[in-house]
Amino acid sequence: MDGSQPDARALLSDVFGFDGFRPMQEDIVTAVAEGKDVLAILPTGGGKSLCFQLPALIRPGLTVVISPLIALMRDQVRALDEAGVAAGALTSGNTEEETAAVFDALHAGTLKLLYMAPERLASGGTDRLLAAAGVTLLAVDEAHCVSQWGHDFRPDYLRIGALRRALDVPLAAFTATADAETRGEIVARLFVGTEPRQFLGGFDRPNIHLAFAAKNKPREQILNFAAARKGQSGIVYCGTRAKTETLAAALCKAGQDAIAYHGGMEPERRREVERRFQTDDGLIVVATVAFGMGVDKPDIRWVAHADLPKSIEAYYQEIGRAGRDGAPAETLTLFGSDDIRFRRMQIDESPAPAERRMADHGRLNALLGLAEALKCRRVQLLGYFGEEHAPCGHCDTCERPPETFDGTEAVMKALSAILRTGENFGAGHLTDVLVGTLTDKVKQRGHDQLPTFGVGQDIDRRHWAAIFRQMMGHDLVRPDPARHGALRMTEAARPILRGEAAIELRKDALSTSRRRPEAKTLVSEEDAPLLSALKAKRRELAEAARAPAYVIFPDRTLIEMAETRPKTLDDIAGVSGVGAKKLDRYGRIFLDVITGETEAAPHPARRKLAGRAAGEIYDRLLAVQASLTRGEDGTGKPMSCSASLLAKVAALGPDAIDQIERLLGERLAARFGPAFAKVLAEG
Repeated sequence: MDGSQPDARALLSDVFGFDGFRPMQEDIVTAVAEGKDVLAILPTGGGKSLCFQLPALIRPGLTVVISPLIALMRDQVRALDEAGVAAGALTSGNTEEETAAVFDALHAGTLKLLYMAPERLASGGTDRLLAAAGVTLLAVDEAHCVSQWGHDFRPDYLRIGALRRALDVPLAAFTATADAETRGEIVARLFVGTEPRQFLGGFDRPNIHLAFAAKNKPREQILNFAAARKGQSGIVYCGTRAKTETLAAALCKAGQDAIAYHGGMEPERRREVERRFQTDDGLIVVATVAFGMGVDKPDIRWVAHADLPKSIEAYYQEIGRAGRDGAPAETLTLFGSDDIRFRRMQIDESPAPAERRMADHGRLNALLGLAEALKCRRVQLLGYFGEEHAPCGHCDTCERPPETFDGTEAVMKALSAILRTGENFGAGHLTDVLVGTLTDKVKQRGHDQLPTFGVGQDIDRRHWAAIFRQMMGHDLVRPDPARHGALRMTEAARPILRGEAAIELRKDALSTSRRRPEAKTLVSEEDAPLLSALKAKRRELAEAARAPAYVIFPDRTLIEMAETRPKTLDDIAGVSGVGAKKLDRYGRIFLDVITGETEAAPHPARRKLAGRAAGEIYDRLLAVQASLTRGEDGTGKPMSCSASLLAKVAALGPDAIDQIERLLGERLAARFGPAFAKVLAEG
């Protein structure tokens, strides 16, 4: 590389505010900056965008980025602008003024990055426009969209290879998930005859907590999971459009800020949901997979699946939308027999050729193996992508190893029932046969005369349901679409049936806890009030700029500020994510919040009380709480109430003092109850 070119590490620090590269980033940046053809597979949240944004600043001329979603492009352009980088986008969402400004910058030669949707490549004038603009690098985000059998196929991605040849420039392609087959398709269709340098980054996202649960009152399971994370941005994926609407309504009824999203909504409505999700703190989007690719909000704190995803790649990509800022994030995936039956039949009834359907069953098997895992889920997930990993110690199976039992005999009985009934029935009828229930259907078909009738009476119906689900999960039986979903045995089951192999199954924990979900926090109780104040200041600045909050600073940066409490601008400059321009623009503002020299914008809960007597009471409660944060003697464990909880106490008034303990709960009431009661009594 030419020694006169800008230094990558200096740009990384000065422009983007990072002290060092993430794994593999530096090697990729160097290769792309040197003009090599590159295919990089990096995990979601692994810093893909930096791998083409940084080389764009190092190289002369213009870098064109092909990206699939308008919302993603606009947010990246806005974030680059905040960092002081000349970037623009040509999308159907532009105003006339925005498009004119981009063309002016192109003609003036001042633009460093230009984002475009693949659909624009179909326009006849695009090749001429780019040829005249001095393009020196073509970057392709979400490169797996070129795979014709992938779940995100975009036909216009097939035009990229021809554009690359016409411009005669190096190409750098990026994606978060691509197995060997998809990588081969990307190379053949995008690089057309040349062999790129490939970087296969690790797939581990250690900040994401993995958890699965068998469906057992699934709506309640999702509501409880969300309740423990109230105020944190999250996504709930559902298998149907109707379910997104009903579950979003249930979350709203439970006091959450939730909204549905699916492909059947009007485009304007979908754009409004996308805008709100990017800009609002703590919004939950309940969506089909129509909401996903290109979602680049770095502070999504959790992702839940109300239904089983389509494949292990889809699962990996969807949970990967959480925690892109590197801060802790959580996932929960629910699954049941109906999910498995639906996914199997979806594959069998697809128009894809037989070998593709077989591969899709294999991908589903990998996901079901992960769902029914008896040991570390991270080991199993990464193993699918060809990586070895020691047990992580913090997925759900590591934290609470499941109870298991030798399921060989039960599975043999179930397989025998399937075969003796001609592989013509589903799990419900088979369970009737096994437990000896004399239904009309059993009597009519003479199944009460079978040797297997009643042989499974020692196991109750709920546990037989779990056994059949696990048999489907281990691909020992499959629903047959030609027989209305009747279960048929696979070759994998024959060794068990013959007594040549054993199988271990999970004992499902079928009881649902009635305890109130424990709230999850991003920082210690001691740092929580400061983090809340920093978020409030960020929200105020974001609303004024009409920009997503994370464009000001992502959660990870605010968490570091709350935990390290920088005292000077020099200290703030050392916080991850604070580049030179952001330090100049926001450093003093956030430092004042941390040091207490100025007040942060009031919390929304306090703003709602403005002009009312409860507003003044809220302020007094806040002052009392501050004096008792560590107890009366100042040595206790730090404790505090949320702003919304304080607002509820303030609204009680002197006649409802007896309700303080009910609102606060036993632990907080012991610390703050008497003092709060005194404030309310004084009016």
